[in-house]
Amino acid sequence: MTPNSSKPRVIKDFDKLENHIQEQIKLSYPYGFSDHLIRFTNKDGLYVSALPFETDEKYYLVRMTVERAEEIIEDDDDFDDDGNLRDDVKEEYSDKYSDLDYINTDSDDEEEDSYSKDKPVEEEDDDED
Repeated sequence: MTPNSSKPRVIKDFDKLENHIQEQIKLSYPYGFSDHLIRFTNKDGLYVSALPFETDEKYYLVRMTVERAEEIIEDDDDFDDDGNLRDDVKEEYSDKYSDLDYINTDSDDEEEDSYSKDKPVEEEDDDED
């Protein structure tokens, strides 16, 4: 996932994302989120960890710590006891979002994001929910 610099970058908590975006993220990261978090410096100079997710319109940085990422998966009925997206849910979401080219279902082969490794990021914080 290489972010397009012309897209707005939105930093938001997972719980504040629209349900369809949450589902697409789960489909893109079916084995959990914690191994895919990146770290960057926000506009205030503070280190933030987030899960990157790009759609056709926006580049999301879903704010979460490793602990929060694991908690989300543990508490979500869409994931099994091993932290993997359940097969029936994966099939449902795959069918539901089959027309979206940006859904990455090969998270094991994901390239490292260009926003990782403490690179400063200017963002648009979209906390209007």
